[in-house]
Amino acid sequence: MAEEEKGFVIKDRRTFSEETGEPKAETSQETKDDKAAEKETAKAEPGSAAEEEFQLPEVNFATFVFSLSSSAILHFGELPDPETGAKKENLLMAKHTIDILGMLEEKTKGNLSSDEAQLLKNVLYDLRMRYVRQTT
Repeated sequence: MAEEEKGFVIKDRRTFSEETGEPKAETSQETKDDKAAEKETAKAEPGSAAEEEFQLPEVNFATFVFSLSSSAILHFGELPDPETGAKKENLLMAKHTIDILGMLEEKTKGNLSSDEAQLLKNVLYDLRMRYVRQTT
């Protein structure tokens, strides 16, 4: 019977020979494979060059509100879905996101700076008006 390819490779990375117990000499192909694997690992590690190229925005109240707002706009069908690229309207999810922002406004009342409170008020007004336009 022919062997089936399983999708992974098992490599003996021990630095000594099992039979003699003496150090093994690495072949140049093993060294190249190891270096390639290290580069791939470095791309995924925090603080690596790949992570430095793509920086996430600062985590603060404004970016959180804008994130929820973008989600609602996506559900209104005004932005394409990042996975499919298609614009798809889902008014139920848009309303749910608006309700989350409304709850956030209630729960943070008196604890926000004037700029944060005004931002939330403006975003909610805009999203609620969009919802009314699309449902009537």
